[in-house]
Amino acid sequence: MADRTAIDTIRGYFYQFDYSIISLLNLSKDTDSILVEGVEDVDITTATETTAIQCKYYENTEYNHSVIKKPIMLMLNHFKDVKLGKETEIKYKLRGFYQSGQSKLSLPLSVQNLKDDFLTYTQTEKINGVSTKVKHFHHDDLNLNDAELNEFIGLLEIDINAIEFEKQFKEIINLFKTNFNCSDFSAEYYFYNSALRVIRDISKDSNQLNRNITKAEFLRRVNNSKILFNEWYVLIKGEKAHYANLRKEYFGNLNTLFKERFFLFEVNSSSYSRSDIKTLLNLIIKNYTKIINQPTPFSPYVYIHGIDSLELIELKKDLIEDEIIISDGFDFEGAEFNPKSVIKKPNYSNQIKLKFLNKIEFLKDTLAITGRKSEIYQFYLNDIFFDCNSSSVKEIKIQVDNLNKIKNII
Repeated sequence: MADRTAIDTIRGYFYQFDYSIISLLNLSKDTDSILVEGVEDVDITTATETTAIQCKYYENTEYNHSVIKKPIMLMLNHFKDVKLGKETEIKYKLRGFYQSGQSKLSLPLSVQNLKDDFLTYTQTEKINGVSTKVKHFHHDDLNLNDAELNEFIGLLEIDINAIEFEKQFKEIINLFKTNFNCSDFSAEYYFYNSALRVIRDISKDSNQLNRNITKAEFLRRVNNSKILFNEWYVLIKGEKAHYANLRKEYFGNLNTLFKERFFLFEVNSSSYSRSDIKTLLNLIIKNYTKIINQPTPFSPYVYIHGIDSLELIELKKDLIEDEIIISDGFDFEGAEFNPKSVIKKPNYSNQIKLKFLNKIEFLKDTLAITGRKSEIYQFYLNDIFFDCNSSSVKEIKIQVDNLNKIKNII
């Protein structure tokens, strides 16, 4: 699949996900809900009614009746089941964005328009041994009369002038800002990314009961402090722009201010590279160690989650051979970890450029001393591996798909 085609396809999926998010945020009551991938893409249920909505994004497609013909026929099938008492009555909505051609559809629909444009189809059949195109009428197949078709039209809403992708996205950001009283950045990188994860996870559940979510439950699940990695979202936004925004928000002026900064990152044993780790550590030293001409010198702490203990020793040896002075809280051979030792300030004499915390327990012990002067930057692969749980400590959690991406952020 070509890159452009791939992005167009992904935008189509996001358009559906985004509409699910908007539908939830616009529900008037916390107990109202939507069903993802129910009768249609989104089923919205309030105290009084249910509406099944099919939502499509045809950015490069001209509108033709054939594009929505099959969905309307399938909706009519459901309507027939309602008439037979097999299903509960609901409303139906077709919502789509098209490049052009909207003038071809006359609204409101008449029964005759419905029949001619959406319910008439041809099939090739053998008649006297000859392949012949035969016209069929879907309403006749279902044994529905004009009065019933008119009733169906009353339950059907067609919108082929839906807002385009970027406008819908901006609407979501504004809704999150209103709901959580937050900045544009938080609305996009925290709440929107969390919302994408929630909707995606729901849509994959084979149990329909689990694909139903109330507004209250949705808001609870998206309200977290994690920046999640979504490869589709990064592809649409552009990788360079995505990481530049994270860098600007969190790492724009770190090297000018004194703080006890803790960089936590996770390694994958199957793709571990000491060379990559050293490159990352050297970048951290370059950007966040300030000793000379600094009223309060500082150097950062590093905790590497998932690294083998013997490999950690070899990594430290390499750094020392590279004439990088490190501290790890062990004052002599056989000593126990001493957090007071590792927090020792760097200066012109000791030239400590990096402070290692070998274990997560050592991280906790050190934070107990550095307290509210601390800032924690955690980069994790799949699941968060550390929570400080202190309202006085700045704690940033960013999901990445591999270690090298961190260099684009810090």
